[in-house]
Amino acid sequence: MIFSNCCLFIIRICCKISAWLHCEDNFYPKATKDPTAVERANLLNMAKLSIKGLIESALSFGRTLDSDYPPLQQFFVVMEHCLKHGLKVRKSFLSYNKTIWGPLELVEKLYPEAEEIGASVRDLPGLKTPLGRARAWLRLALMQKKMADYLRCLIIQRDLLSEFYEYHALMMEEEGAVIVGLLVGLNVIDANLCVKGEDLDSQVGVIDFSMYLKNEEDIGNKERNVQIAAILDQKNYVEELNRQLNSTVSSLHSRVDSLEKSNTKLIEELAIAKNNIIKLQEENHQLRSENKLILMKTQQHLEVTKVDVETELQTYKHSRQGLDEMYNEARRQLRDESQLRQDVENELAVQVSMKHEIELAMKLLEKDIHEKQDTLIGLRQQLEEVKAINIEMYQKLQGSEADLKEKNEIIARLEEKTNKITAAMRQLEQRLQQAEKAQMDTEDEDKKYLQECQSKFDSLQKQISQKEKQLVQLETDLKIEKEWRQTLQEDLQKEKDTLSHLRNETQQILSLKKEFLHLQDENHQLKKIYHEQEQALQELGNKLSEDWFG
Repeated sequence: MIFSNCCLFIIRICCKISAWLHCEDNFYPKATKDPTAVERANLLNMAKLSIKGLIESALSFGRTLDSDYPPLQQFFVVMEHCLKHGLKVRKSFLSYNKTIWGPLELVEKLYPEAEEIGASVRDLPGLKTPLGRARAWLRLALMQKKMADYLRCLIIQRDLLSEFYEYHALMMEEEGAVIVGLLVGLNVIDANLCVKGEDLDSQVGVIDFSMYLKNEEDIGNKERNVQIAAILDQKNYVEELNRQLNSTVSSLHSRVDSLEKSNTKLIEELAIAKNNIIKLQEENHQLRSENKLILMKTQQHLEVTKVDVETELQTYKHSRQGLDEMYNEARRQLRDESQLRQDVENELAVQVSMKHEIELAMKLLEKDIHEKQDTLIGLRQQLEEVKAINIEMYQKLQGSEADLKEKNEIIARLEEKTNKITAAMRQLEQRLQQAEKAQMDTEDEDKKYLQECQSKFDSLQKQISQKEKQLVQLETDLKIEKEWRQTLQEDLQKEKDTLSHLRNETQQILSLKKEFLHLQDENHQLKKIYHEQEQALQELGNKLSEDWFG
């Protein structure tokens, strides 16, 4: 449309220039007028009218032109008259020859791309005369949209044209250059002409002047048709924009559905994590109860051993006085063993405190899970707000500036919420790092405790081997202590298992974090799409305002 309007503007300027030249000729009258100059002026005016009428009618017609289209037929007739003007007569043995095929054949030499037209024209079976070949050449050049280029090559080479035209011919003067300039506007037209079936040899070229004599009513109707065509183009443009917006809204709906599905998956995973936490709490309760039972058993065993030792001491006092020394030594050993047992009890207290710390870590993990649930609820609210915004965009395509301001405020709120979510994620990361550090500390302490237990166990074995002969009954106590230590080792292994389980849970939490980041990226993509839609709506509003107020 822009190119066609430019071509019409150029044609109108050329018409005004020619009219101004005619006015100057009338203002400065000459003594005598050259009839060849009048002929050239008439042919130039007819060419202008025919080209202008063809372009306007073709643009209003809106389709490819056929060979039966009247303005196109008249254009070829006018061009034939223009090319025949001032053509030299060539004598032959039988008759005089005056055709335009001769100069048109020169185009093949001057413009190599025109060789295809010349070859195709020669290969046409129905053409017998040079005039028919020239008419076919003009039609093929119009279909190729290179008629102006071909004729420009001829006009530039005036030395070669002088063999075919007189010095006063239209193609040798400035009028020919003007016509070639007007032919550039025909590149807007799409023509589909069937050259094989037409009888181009016997056609009679007569100019129909009635096509160019127009009334005021016809001009008004054409202007109305142009305005209606412009309005229809605007309507089609708006409908296409509406279709594109509908497609974008449907794609957004599908993305929101996928986000809802991912949220349901996250909720299920959180429920699984809660169940795992409940199981860990139950296991902690069981470990506590087992520790209490072990302490009770050890106390009872100590009481029994004390009673036995006291009875044995009384028997030794009645029997032998020399056994007092043995009794004192045994008493010292009992004190040492009681101190060792107190140390073991202190270590058990340390383990209990470590278990309390683990429970605190579990509580912190529960708090983190609750915070993640809150963030998921916030994400749902954000998704619902995005849905509401999309619905408002679909319903308010012709919205005003106030709606755009409200949408900008909603965008600011969404950005604030996203910033809050990022801050919560940073806090979660810090807490996870603290939990990992606590786990590493517990592992190091467990290793140290095992090493100390092994060293103490070796020392006790040495002491027992030295004093087996003196205290046979104390061997049973040592065996019981060995069993008790084995139970402690088993408890330690259980605690290691629980720690490995906690590590697995931390890995699951990290996977949840990755999924949350993925959801955040999708949220940013939705924001980008929302901004693009707002820009499209602004452009549509600007175009509509320009169309209505322009």
